[in-house]
Amino acid sequence: MSEILEPIQAAAGPNLLVGFDTADDAGVYLIDDGRAIVSTADFITPVVDDPRTFGRIAAANSISDVYAMGGTPIMALNLLGYPPVGLPNHVLGEILAGSAETCAEAGCAVAGGHTVRDDEVKFGLSVTGTVHPDKILRNSTAQVGDKLVLTKPLGTGALVAAMKKGRLDEAGFSALVTCMTTLNKCGTRLHEFGVTAATDVTGFGLSGHGLEMAKGSGVCLTIDTDALPLLPEAVELCGEGFTCGGTNSNASFTELDLQYAVSLSSGMIGLLNDPQTSGGLLIAVPAARLDQLTAFLNEFGTLSTAVIGEASPHRPDGPWLDFIA
Repeated sequence: MSEILEPIQAAAGPNLLVGFDTADDAGVYLIDDGRAIVSTADFITPVVDDPRTFGRIAAANSISDVYAMGGTPIMALNLLGYPPVGLPNHVLGEILAGSAETCAEAGCAVAGGHTVRDDEVKFGLSVTGTVHPDKILRNSTAQVGDKLVLTKPLGTGALVAAMKKGRLDEAGFSALVTCMTTLNKCGTRLHEFGVTAATDVTGFGLSGHGLEMAKGSGVCLTIDTDALPLLPEAVELCGEGFTCGGTNSNASFTELDLQYAVSLSSGMIGLLNDPQTSGGLLIAVPAARLDQLTAFLNEFGTLSTAVIGEASPHRPDGPWLDFIA
């Protein structure tokens, strides 16, 4: 892997403030003392049948990386792959229309994009944002004593899998769509409340993204599974086997660096490794600023203000992530 990444690292200039070395959510490039550019790209395959809703979800998922860095999205480019036959143009138009709705909600201009032929539909955005160099949020700067806050419920992967098999009821589907289409706009203001680190919980699940924060910061994250915000039936669905290949991959990737309470069910363990689409922000904040942050998040209207754990010193023989019950 190192030989693959070496040419990328060699091309990094002195103004690249955040690159790939800490597995952060986006790159950040310094323009001058008061301005930096946040840049990211992401695309996904359809998670719902309705093309306009899929466009909204994919856009929210892509834009989230800018919010996770503390930035404000300003411009997006569409990235669309589609089969050469069998897909009507109006379906593609609906995907782009849904994305445009979400971009408008974010105050992010759509400036065009690029399409390619592909065996299946894939859609997302390349997003450019801005952030003050002193207000960048990274995933590698959590401090001992910080409290952890999660701004959306977990379980999108499990509920999408259940939906595809006809197992998800109307209430569950509504909660799922609301979760995946809600923007993480609160990220642009987190610096005001002393937040030390942030990341969005997406394809690597809470376990993978939590591990990146823990290792990058050199701390142990203890997460109380009883405090986790959950989508309807998320644990039950994971326990019934409504997962995807990403769940098993995430579990394999993290297993040597985390610890599960012996009382945790297979459903809860599955949920901790569940890949999220357009998930919430995992935020580290000093304990003294926690009440201010949660009050702001409540006023802002985030889907969750759950306090799910804290950061403590990492022991050489201990886990980086400790899931307790």
